[in-house]
Amino acid sequence: MASVILLNKPYGVLCQFTADAGRSCLKDYVPVRDVYPAGRLDTDSEGLLVLTGDGALQARITDPRHKLPKTYWAQVEGLPSPESLRALCAGLDLGDFVSRPCAARTIAPPEDLWPRDPPIRRRLQIPTAWLELKLEEGKNRQVRRMTAKIGHPTLRLIRWAVGPWTLEGLAPGQWRVAQAPEIDA
Repeated sequence: MASVILLNKPYGVLCQFTADAGRSCLKDYVPVRDVYPAGRLDTDSEGLLVLTGDGALQARITDPRHKLPKTYWAQVEGLPSPESLRALCAGLDLGDFVSRPCAARTIAPPEDLWPRDPPIRRRLQIPTAWLELKLEEGKNRQVRRMTAKIGHPTLRLIRWAVGPWTLEGLAPGQWRVAQAPEIDA
């Protein structure tokens, strides 16, 4: 079995090992050679990033044909209605593609969640809600585009899980080695 590295990517960190204009990148957090991200997280997203040096495993993790679920927690502006959640679940036309059906539900604010630096904007007159979304695909800025499409822009986005791996016990910037389970080829 190949090993993988699980990193809790902090907000503002580039999802690459090469620095760009003095910005923080993966090499500032993971001092391991010859590993690469299996998927990406935008600079303004936080959470679980899986890295491996096994190209076949990397492909199985990222290829939507393998239906490896990715779980996201999104803090959104406003309070989504049941109809909005059903629209998320059914799939949305985002212009350049239609999102696949997914699971979406409101959740309580995650316990023991680290503060974001910088903090999200706060408006006294507009409430926020937390959503949990489980996707089997991961297109560029997809979760943010989906929540915006239903009228609830994402304020904070955290990837909690990729397949069997979670952020459990990892503070921002921390990483650990984990074993790769069998993933259908």
